[in-house]
Amino acid sequence: MSEPDAASAGAKPTPSNLVMRVLAALVLAPLAIALAYAGGWLWALLVTLVSIGLFAEWLMVVGAGSAALTGAGTIVIAMMGACVAFGALKTAIITGLIGGAIVTLIARGKFIWAATGFAYASAALLASILVRQDLVNGFAALMFVLLVVWATDIGGYFAGRSIGGPKLWPRVSPKKTWSGAVGGFAASLLVAAGFAACGIGKAVPLLLVSAILSVVSQAGDLFESAVKRRFGVKDSSHLIPGHGGLMDRLDGFVAAILMAWIIGFLRHGVHSAGSGLMVW
Repeated sequence: MSEPDAASAGAKPTPSNLVMRVLAALVLAPLAIALAYAGGWLWALLVTLVSIGLFAEWLMVVGAGSAALTGAGTIVIAMMGACVAFGALKTAIITGLIGGAIVTLIARGKFIWAATGFAYASAALLASILVRQDLVNGFAALMFVLLVVWATDIGGYFAGRSIGGPKLWPRVSPKKTWSGAVGGFAASLLVAAGFAACGIGKAVPLLLVSAILSVVSQAGDLFESAVKRRFGVKDSSHLIPGHGGLMDRLDGFVAAILMAWIIGFLRHGVHSAGSGLMVW
């Protein structure tokens, strides 16, 4: 979720900015859904490129965006994406561990922040691909996570603007409100109800999972806000018109997809995480 989205109040974007945000969403959302449906190397390619972008933006936010560090991380993340896309998960993990050590050494004085950013981008990469790789329920699980995050985002935005009220965590994100947080949470439950009504999963487990993912998504949003506030940065970049950067747009999704994979992995194993999330 981006900074002015879920759980925000008093955020009155100008009409032109709001139009840019809507237009960007109308272009990017169908593209993401189409590639998610295609799966395979197309989805893996998109996720790899996005993960590289997340790492590069993280380095810029924390003031460690040197060419050597960005280049090293880009190469390692690209190798990891290629490995996991073609079934070499162990090789991808080994590559990530070695590459993470190299990134940490190159970062020198910023090694903690660089290592955290590398882990952040790598987790997004692996979880996003592995959830989709479930041949039976991968697409349904991925769409469930995406829609829960989007519903949390949109519901929080409109509830925060229309209701307002006490701030959620003003020191970290002064625009977010409790009403927005509750509104986003409630909207996420509608996604679960919709899936259950369509016969995709059982209502009670999906409601529970959507509740967890919504809370985790909002926590991911606050985490990114805290990092940006720590370094005095408003937007991670200006890559997406009206939304800021990839970190601004995907902070909630990164947290949610990682939690979704963990839930699925604990129930059905590494390669059937989609089924573990959706089949109860």
